[in-house]
Amino acid sequence: WNRVVDWRMVGFVISGWRYTVGNNGSGRCCSVVKSGLNVRRFSLSCNLTGNAAKPAPGSPFHLAIPVHDMKLARDFYGGMLGLEEGRRDGDKWQDYSLFGHQLVCHWVGNEYRGTEWFNPVDGDEVPVPHFGIALDIDAFHRLARRVSQSNTKFVIEPHLRFKGMPGAQYTMFFKDPSNNSLEFKAMINPQNLFARYDVSALNSTSTSE
Repeated sequence: WNRVVDWRMVGFVISGWRYTVGNNGSGRCCSVVKSGLNVRRFSLSCNLTGNAAKPAPGSPFHLAIPVHDMKLARDFYGGMLGLEEGRRDGDKWQDYSLFGHQLVCHWVGNEYRGTEWFNPVDGDEVPVPHFGIALDIDAFHRLARRVSQSNTKFVIEPHLRFKGMPGAQYTMFFKDPSNNSLEFKAMINPQNLFARYDVSALNSTSTSE
């Protein structure tokens, strides 16, 4: 943590010690007091004010995923993807804002690696399970460049699928260090994200014509 707190006076007691936190002008002062004696002062830096990531409009989803190494997870999600950090509990778990949605990485043991199955989607063997965000087209291409420049290997390279269909979309797949699969996509027509139709039936109709 390395951001300044805008503290107001707060006091609380833990195990017989009285902690008094106050704004000393810089917002970086905390006194630990026992029996009325100031025994220690130290700097604080918590992000409790307006600098926190903003939730996505509506009802943000919450997703918790297992990881085998919190440092690698932070390097990937906070570093490579550039997601804003939220709360954490040491090296047990870490919150991230995934474009305003709550993603939590939980350490579950050094041996964990994500298992996967595959399902064909428009000619690609798509890893399942996977998660991600439907972006706008410009954001999709910016992220694709960022991933490529980080030397992260694509499982499925960025490309356009379902061409000529209502669900036409850009897509890409890659993995985090714990072998969890991510997909990011961008609809050509965002209003068609939930368009109802059978892809196989539409393909058969197009072929017969």
